[in-house]
Amino acid sequence: MIFKPKKSILEQVDVPNENVQLYLKREDKIHDFVSGNKYRKLKYNLLEAKRLGFKTLLTFGGAYSNHIAAVAAAGNYLGLCTIGVIRGEELKGNFLENPTLNFAEQHGMRFKFVSRAAYREKTSDAFLEGLKKDFGDFYLIPEGGTNLLAVKGCEEILEDISLEFDYICCAVGTGGTLSGLINCSKPSQQVLGFPALKGSFLREDIVKFVKQTNWDLITDYHFGGYAKINLDLIKFINQFKQNTKIPLDPIYTGKMMFGVFDLIEKGFFPKGSRILAIHTGGLQGIEGMNIKLKKMNLPIIT
Repeated sequence: MIFKPKKSILEQVDVPNENVQLYLKREDKIHDFVSGNKYRKLKYNLLEAKRLGFKTLLTFGGAYSNHIAAVAAAGNYLGLCTIGVIRGEELKGNFLENPTLNFAEQHGMRFKFVSRAAYREKTSDAFLEGLKKDFGDFYLIPEGGTNLLAVKGCEEILEDISLEFDYICCAVGTGGTLSGLINCSKPSQQVLGFPALKGSFLREDIVKFVKQTNWDLITDYHFGGYAKINLDLIKFINQFKQNTKIPLDPIYTGKMMFGVFDLIEKGFFPKGSRILAIHTGGLQGIEGMNIKLKKMNLPIIT
């Protein structure tokens, strides 16, 4: 074990339709800094890095990336150097004003800021060779953390679930968490992914990791794309916290829960359905989102 996680909690959530039951698995409770699906995705990657003798982890992400924050915290905890290749050269001069990058820097992460055009080449051999010249040898963790070892970790999310569920719902970024859930689900269960991004590429990415077909993507709740938000979503997140005392992040789990509630009200789930939603963490992103919301003269997430 890389470090001992806290226990995940299962909480029932009141819904506007008495014909179905909704439970939320609080993966955000696993660890203070390496929470939710980030712990699951990093677990076996970190064990592999240590097994192979690597002293440095390198990964990629945007300015408010949960993955960047988690890798920095995990590396700091394990005594490993961490490097973050960050999308956006304009961040270089004032990155300490960004809550996520400030956190990562305080936990020992070094940064390389690259243009968006260069960032699109991050998986090319030439780009990676350039990084090795800059930083020496490193263990590479993909953007968002998704690879076979990450999927293996996410397959453990349902291990401690004793109740039977008909539907399993999860937010989707790069597809690794959903893939793990699909792999460990029962054929009788339906796994629903709620993408935070626009585009059809996610389905193609997910099928690389799964064999079961008991899943689908619900693509109506991305709110315009990654890191996009509107007043309806803000109101839902704040009202949900007021009603349940459970915080939701605005990038992933907030959108997924908005979608689940909307589908419940529309009668999407058959009578008697028992639904499990996964809280994948990401709460560190609220502070950065609130900075953006203030600039847009929108209410903040409380």
